[in-house]
Amino acid sequence: MTPEWGPLADGDVHALVELVAAMEAEDRIGENHGADDIAEHLAHPLVDLAEGSLGGRVDGRLVAFCTLMARPSADPSHQMILWGGVHPAHRRRGLGAHLVGWARRTAPVLHGRRFPGRPLEIHAYADDRNKGAQALFTGAGSTPVHWFYGMGRDLSAGLPRVSLPEGLRIVPYGAELEDTVREVRNASFADHWGSPTHTAQSWRDALVGTSAFSPESSFVAVDGSGTGVAILLTCHYEADTAATGVREAWIQTIGTLREWRGRGVAGALIAHALAEFRAQGYQRAALSVDADSPTGALGVYTRAGFTVEDRTTVYALPPS
Repeated sequence: MTPEWGPLADGDVHALVELVAAMEAEDRIGENHGADDIAEHLAHPLVDLAEGSLGGRVDGRLVAFCTLMARPSADPSHQMILWGGVHPAHRRRGLGAHLVGWARRTAPVLHGRRFPGRPLEIHAYADDRNKGAQALFTGAGSTPVHWFYGMGRDLSAGLPRVSLPEGLRIVPYGAELEDTVREVRNASFADHWGSPTHTAQSWRDALVGTSAFSPESSFVAVDGSGTGVAILLTCHYEADTAATGVREAWIQTIGTLREWRGRGVAGALIAHALAEFRAQGYQRAALSVDADSPTGALGVYTRAGFTVEDRTTVYALPPS
């Protein structure tokens, strides 16, 4: 049966939770989303539900979806992110191709309103274990442009011990540090691929204002004047714990100012965080790292006991 297509709405939260759960049951790539996660995505200021989302329904049931998320900046280009999927029972019927075709036509329109005259890229992220997604994006003429490794470690194993450079100390994250932490994040990621510069509002929307953000598990390295030089920010996703039975601390962001790199600051922050995670009842820690990180982050994480567990490919889709 041909789906009826139309934009998603705020009321689609539970239908979308059910759909992505069915996709995960088939694909088994560790993508678990709770109602809070989905609600925040649909309400995100950079997602235009009316024109930047699409849902396919059969007999009133949501069986396919796609959203386009804009970025807060376009330097050097505006990298819009496509997220979507099709229920396993409705795959291989052209629904995925329909979603991708819609995204390729729609992204330039939304982009032109937000960043007229700037270059546009449409990015889709696919876990390398998801062969169907890879075939879909390749068939649409996309090009692999970047890669990320998923890394993890068991917190019951021995933890690293790394000392901070003299003159620095580690403090827990607090709301009073929000602006300082954002500034460190923007500066430390300025040379990272695909990393936008965050405003105060976009930073709250992206991380520190989300339900998954765990301030009690996030830390800042500061100098003698209290100025931040490095950050480690953590999220906890209840949907993952419910699906796996394992309480995992997801390290969302680690960043060190350029002048402090190569002095063991990140390693000390990680060592401190891992000990705190274990004390807080976490059983595992995980993160994602740019496979071509300019800061040598892969080596830092490996020395902290993390191992590569999976890989995600970023595909650039040609706009229509």
